[in-house]
Amino acid sequence: MPKRCDWVTKEPLYMEYHDKEWGVPVYDDRKLFEMLCLEGAQAGLSWWTILQKRENYQEAFDHFDAEKIVGYTEEKVQSLKENPGIVRNKLKIQSVVTNAGNFLRIQKEYGSFSNYIWSFVDHQPIINKWKSMAEVPVTTEISDRMSKALKKEGFKFVGSTICYSYMQAVGMVNDHILDCFCHPSHTK
Repeated sequence: MPKRCDWVTKEPLYMEYHDKEWGVPVYDDRKLFEMLCLEGAQAGLSWWTILQKRENYQEAFDHFDAEKIVGYTEEKVQSLKENPGIVRNKLKIQSVVTNAGNFLRIQKEYGSFSNYIWSFVDHQPIINKWKSMAEVPVTTEISDRMSKALKKEGFKFVGSTICYSYMQAVGMVNDHILDCFCHPSHTK
């Protein structure tokens, strides 16, 4: 069995996420928006909780089509609050609607959300060389800047810890430990 990062359990869904998504650069706007929403939903919970509900989130939020989400009525938001397939937190649900509007505005202003968000790392993934997960930070100077900028743009659930998790999830940083088979030093 290949060596993986310590946080991965033997759950197939978790292993697949670790092996195929975590730390892999994402440039697709819709996927970037989805991951920002899911990372916000995770606040105070485990990623495993959100990962298990991911398909429900995709269904409930129109596959993270921001154009549709921005038009959600109060009735739609209420139905989401009653949906057992997602985290039924009023503020987290409302943040997806709020963030959809901000996401669309940034897309127009910067040509794409990808252009905007990747500018925080000069459009290049940061490849770290941690020996253990204990070395991996929960925030960095970059996640602090990203959080501050996103909050200024009106985004919700974008604290620095959430932003750093987001950066890991969409491959802006690669925090696979050195002996993990997914670290770029093993894939060349």
